[in-house]
Amino acid sequence: MMISASERLRRFYDQFSPEHHVLVLINADPDAIASAMAVKRLLWRKVSGITISNVNIINRPDNLAMIRLLRVNLTFINDIEPGRYGRVVMVDSQPDHHEAFRNFETHVVIDHHPDTTHAIPYKDIRPKYGATASIMTEYLRAAKIKPSTKLATGLFHAIKTDTSNLERQTLIEDMRAFQFLFRHANPHLARKIEQAELSLDFLGYFAKALKEKRMRRGRLFAHLGRIQNPDICVVIADFFMRVNSVTWSIVSGIYDHKLIIVLRNDGVRKNAGQTAKKSFGSMGSAGGHKGMARAEIPLDELRGKLDPANGKRLSNWIIRQIERKAEP
Repeated sequence: MMISASERLRRFYDQFSPEHHVLVLINADPDAIASAMAVKRLLWRKVSGITISNVNIINRPDNLAMIRLLRVNLTFINDIEPGRYGRVVMVDSQPDHHEAFRNFETHVVIDHHPDTTHAIPYKDIRPKYGATASIMTEYLRAAKIKPSTKLATGLFHAIKTDTSNLERQTLIEDMRAFQFLFRHANPHLARKIEQAELSLDFLGYFAKALKEKRMRRGRLFAHLGRIQNPDICVVIADFFMRVNSVTWSIVSGIYDHKLIIVLRNDGVRKNAGQTAKKSFGSMGSAGGHKGMARAEIPLDELRGKLDPANGKRLSNWIIRQIERKAEP
């Protein structure tokens, strides 16, 4: 049964009371940041306070620029006391997406990734949508809230990022949200976020990726060894997809005792999420969308199979796993 936008909004608001201090948990990227901003606006003057908390270290230049230019206040997860919050909201993620989420009882989940939740009082999960920001825009419109320039710019940038300028998996609803936000966003501000400068540290990883890259039947693989932040794999995987002969980009690195594998493809008869799940799901968390996906495997799962310090063997293993499961 189809649920109207106004009914979804009513059920969302029913989860909160004026005395609640609300915690919005995110794994910070443009879609999560903008969606958290939207939750904060929806709950303005309806609860006693709202805190947005990120579980990941933020190093990507565009994410840092977004936070700075849109003046988003974030509190790192280590500085959060779970008992202080009457309600916990999760956007663009679900409780099993990050181990830090397990320390919290989640009351609301709004997401566009495949549903893996259990016993959540309120959830709105729409895997066919290109971005959670599109879903949050529908909530704002149902509440008859005109977004501020900064909020509209954040949501606008998030939809552009998660759908690759509406070229990846999208619905007509994503396009409607994008068109609505375009009327209220500041395109010059959005451009400043998109064109955030890379740091010198990132250039070193680009050099390593270019040196270590391996091309096999349109699939480009690069293993970066130990990395400062998983976002480095995302930036480089997106970069390689701009090469005209590349149909898949798979970039890996080791971070926080885990093997991080980021997958991108051109979206033509391919499904990165399914490939990630089939290739690595039995060893860790893995999944995503048709054009973009990610896997995180604890290094302990690899002990006895291969030495994580041996980059060449690890790269060969990733290639074999992918080639067994990936579509042409």
